[in-house]
Amino acid sequence: MTAGPLPTAPDLSCHELREFVWQRLVPVAAEFEEAARFPLELLRQLADLGILRAAFTPGRASQSYYRAIEILAEGWIAVAESVNLQVLAARPLARFGSAELRAQLLPQMLSMRLIVGNCISEPDAGSDLSDLKTIAIEGKDCFVLTGTKQWVGHAPVADLFNVFCRTGGAGLGGISCLLVDRDSTGLAIGPAESKMGVQSLPTATVVFDQVRVPRCRLIGRTNRGMVAAADLFDHGRLGLAACAVGLSEAALRYSAGYAKQRVQFGQPVIRFQGVSFLLADMATSIAAARALLGVAVAAVDAGVDATLLASQAKLFATEAAMRITTDAVQVLGAYGYSTERPVERWMREAKLLQIIQGTNQIQRQTIASYL
Repeated sequence: MTAGPLPTAPDLSCHELREFVWQRLVPVAAEFEEAARFPLELLRQLADLGILRAAFTPGRASQSYYRAIEILAEGWIAVAESVNLQVLAARPLARFGSAELRAQLLPQMLSMRLIVGNCISEPDAGSDLSDLKTIAIEGKDCFVLTGTKQWVGHAPVADLFNVFCRTGGAGLGGISCLLVDRDSTGLAIGPAESKMGVQSLPTATVVFDQVRVPRCRLIGRTNRGMVAAADLFDHGRLGLAACAVGLSEAALRYSAGYAKQRVQFGQPVIRFQGVSFLLADMATSIAAARALLGVAVAAVDAGVDATLLASQAKLFATEAAMRITTDAVQVLGAYGYSTERPVERWMREAKLLQIIQGTNQIQRQTIASYL
């Protein structure tokens, strides 16, 4: 998939990763989320374990990488999403960028020494890339980029941006991808959005006003940016499915532990059918979501079209996560509604997974189109 001096990824140890999650991430997650603080140093330490590089190692990338995302999401969803976002942002360069640009930037991306954001959604074009208004006028030595992008993950902390923009005619065939430096003249980043969850992963609007982008920063070919976007969407949806499975696992583990300790009417509440059946349904939904994700990931590794399976995995896993985290709140009762327990935060975080990388209504539309 890649060329150039990309360091070999070490074998990912689930045991080592779990230790990092429980010792370094879980103890500080609530504090960082409350302060809306981006955990840059922790992310760089994770990168040093080889998680991001593993996503680009031929032959073994997908299974180990998405399992790592699932484990991260069990401890702190913002970290899992940030790692996945960084990998997604590196994919256009890794697959379609020039050898010179890969050698210059890709190792720094995969070590998270350069943070990258994807500029796709616009005020009037969310999931509809055919309606992009951001335009890049091609000149002799550069493109001149003008437009506004919304909901750009990493934007306030990013060093680089993949900007999907219109360089040709209407529709999907006129889109290109440009890699733009944060400090480019004419580029402005708005304040971080105030969100109901995942505050530690900042999101903002990015405005381009006659930004000059060197021609060497074109990723792939002019008017062929949709190829990179489609690749990014498929892998993004698998990443979100893995995040959903990990988040669901955390909610099940916590609520089951509570139900075994909470005594009412002389016995632990897990012995009551109303509670135990909720937990049984949670466990079954997680097993099904993990299995569907595994099928989709295997398709990616086999090199076959995984768009349908990626949409199905994202839809099923994120819908399950919303139910499971809501039921976890229900199992804890009033304690679940308190900010002293993490389940209410997980419920708010689960909602985001149903929206980003194409809403679940868009996933249903994609799935229906295959029928």
